[in-house]
Amino acid sequence: MRGGQAVRNKPHVAYQVVPYPKLRRLLAVMLHALQRKPMMHFLLEVDVTRARQYIREHRATTGEALSFTAFLIAFLAQAVDKHKDVQAYRQGRKHLVLFDEVDVETQIERDVAGEKQNITSIIRAPNRSEIRAAQMEDVAIARVGSKALHWLLFLPTLLFRFLYGMRGPHVLKQYGGTVGTAAVGMFEGGAGWAIPTGHPQSLMVTVGGIGVKPGVVDGSIAIREYLSLTISFDHEMINGAPAARFTRRLKDLIERGYGLIEQEGVLSEHLSALAHKGLEK
Repeated sequence: MRGGQAVRNKPHVAYQVVPYPKLRRLLAVMLHALQRKPMMHFLLEVDVTRARQYIREHRATTGEALSFTAFLIAFLAQAVDKHKDVQAYRQGRKHLVLFDEVDVETQIERDVAGEKQNITSIIRAPNRSEIRAAQMEDVAIARVGSKALHWLLFLPTLLFRFLYGMRGPHVLKQYGGTVGTAAVGMFEGGAGWAIPTGHPQSLMVTVGGIGVKPGVVDGSIAIREYLSLTISFDHEMINGAPAARFTRRLKDLIERGYGLIEQEGVLSEHLSALAHKGLEK
C-alpha cells in the first residue's frame, strides 16, 4: 500500500527508439513555416483513357515501359507555360517574380544510408521547345557538388529555421522548382484524392488514384479510366478565375493526350530517360 492506494505493477510494453532523420527534421521546419498559407484546392476527375492506352500499346509494340508520371509532368509544364502567373514567387512585399522556365519538382523514394528517403528531384524546363531538352536533376546528387547544400545537414535546426526564413525566389527555384507535384495513389488502388500540406510553390498538383467507371464519349456510354487530381493554389498569389482557367487547360491537355502522337519520338526518348531515373510507372 502507498498513500492508502494499492500499487499495481505496470505491464511491460515493448517498443524501440529510432533516430528521427535530419531530413525529416528540416522538412518539419519548412512545413511549420508554410502551414498558414491560404490554400485553394480544386478536386477533379480527368479521363486518362487515351494516355494509358497509348502507354500500353507502346509497351506491347516495343517492350519499353513509359512513365505515366512523366507524361503528367509534360502536360503540367505545357499548361503552366500558358499561365505563368500560377507559378509566381513573392519578392518582398510589392513584387512577384514570374519565371519563364517551368521547373517541376517531384519526390522519388530512394535508399539513403540504408533507409528509404524521399529525395527531391527537379525536371528543368520541360515547357521549352522540344521535350527532349528537359533535364532531370537530383538535388541529392547536386548536394555532393554544392558546398552550401553539403553542409545543410550539419546546420543546427534553429539556424536552418532562420536561414529558411530568408529564402528568395531564385533560391526557391533552384532547389525547389517553380511547381510542385506529389503522387499518393500510384494509379492501381482505385480512385481517391489527397489534400497536400503546405508547400513553397504557388501551385501544387497531387496525383491520386485511378478509378474505372462508365463515361460518355461521342454520345455513347463507354468504360473509361479517371484519374483523381488535386490542384492546389496559394490564394495570396492566385485568384479563383485564373486558377480555374489553368485547371481547365491542364484537364484538356491530359484528356486529349497532348503530344502523345504529334511528338511520339520525342516523348518516347524523353520519358524513357525519366523512367530510368526512377519515376513511378
